[in-house]
Amino acid sequence: DVYGFDMSPLKEIAIKEPVVDVVDAKAVISNTVPILHLDLLTCTKEDLSFSSRFILHSQRDDYVHGLVAYFECAFTQIHKPLGFSTAPFAQYTHWKQTIFYLPETLTVCEGEVIEGNISCTPNSKNNRDLDIAVQVDFEGRHSRMNASCDYRLR
Repeated sequence: DVYGFDMSPLKEIAIKEPVVDVVDAKAVISNTVPILHLDLLTCTKEDLSFSSRFILHSQRDDYVHGLVAYFECAFTQIHKPLGFSTAPFAQYTHWKQTIFYLPETLTVCEGEVIEGNISCTPNSKNNRDLDIAVQVDFEGRHSRMNASCDYRLR
């Protein structure tokens, strides 16, 4: 309810677009897992379409509103190798993080597991956009979810 307007019909459309923003490290409640490794010397554009399973272990009792994505980059083929991370736990970069909001909030307990799959392909109408599908499977003490969520990152 915003100024008397029921905004709930917009929720389904709004969560289809991931949010690029800063995520406080204290808001991350699970381990992190890599979903894609690329070698910048040998990767091709076809490598950018991928699908990856993930398993996240809750490190405390809390609520899960979404999944967070970030990237890390290492330049190792130079005289003084260097790298950086866009993780919530790393120094701020202008790339920030990407948040994929879930259709419903999960209530998780420490040690519970969220399993899923993420796939990513360039959008067929605009190859600068990404079509991202996330499958989430969760059976917890206080909530459960078996959902497929489709996102479009512009």
